[in-house]
Amino acid sequence: MPFSLFFDEYYILLVLPTLLLSLWAQFKVKSTFNTYSKVSCSRKITGVDTAALLLRSSNISDVKLEAVGGSLTDHYSPTDKKLRLSEPVYNSTSIAAVGVAAHEAGHAIQHATRWSPLVMRSTLVPVANIGSRLGPWLAIAGIFLSNSEAYGSYSQILFNIGILLFSGAVLFYVITLPVEFNASSRALALLRSNNVLTEKELNGAKKVLTAAALTYVASALTAIASLLRLILLSRRRR
Repeated sequence: MPFSLFFDEYYILLVLPTLLLSLWAQFKVKSTFNTYSKVSCSRKITGVDTAALLLRSSNISDVKLEAVGGSLTDHYSPTDKKLRLSEPVYNSTSIAAVGVAAHEAGHAIQHATRWSPLVMRSTLVPVANIGSRLGPWLAIAGIFLSNSEAYGSYSQILFNIGILLFSGAVLFYVITLPVEFNASSRALALLRSNNVLTEKELNGAKKVLTAAALTYVASALTAIASLLRLILLSRRRR
């Protein structure tokens, strides 16, 4: 395939800045987490106990808490109702650990209340998996074949299918934003109402969750920029 389909002015102007933003966001979340992972909260409550407390206060009793390996691998699985906390969070009493655990509890509460954006995102998971892997390649193949005498008639079909699939993945990234923002806002509100953290400690937890949210913003912008680039490349080829 022509080199221009992989590295062109649209890539430089649209995609590259979002990739640089992603790298900065990853650095920001790790550095912020590391900073507040060294500061213990005054209540000396662990991440797992924080999650358990917030779930109880929200009348949720069917979510299982588990430890998971790695760092920043914390997540809530709506499929089997398991809230998994990473090693630096599970038994830690740091402000960072409490904030992250509360955020994941926020996702469990979203699931329990069938919060519509979370339901929509869960519905889009299969589409996003296929669209992110296959969509761009089908679109690129369609662009590449647009000037082919033998396969030119199929190029637009390939491109349209690719764009449609990739658009589903982009929609998933976009819907993820309110899901993550809402989980963080729920977390901070619950930490305050349950007197888990002081106001000063809440400010630290907010910084950790805000830094984490930047990674989702960067991912969404990268997906949008990549979709726009493919559309612009197609128009230029035509």
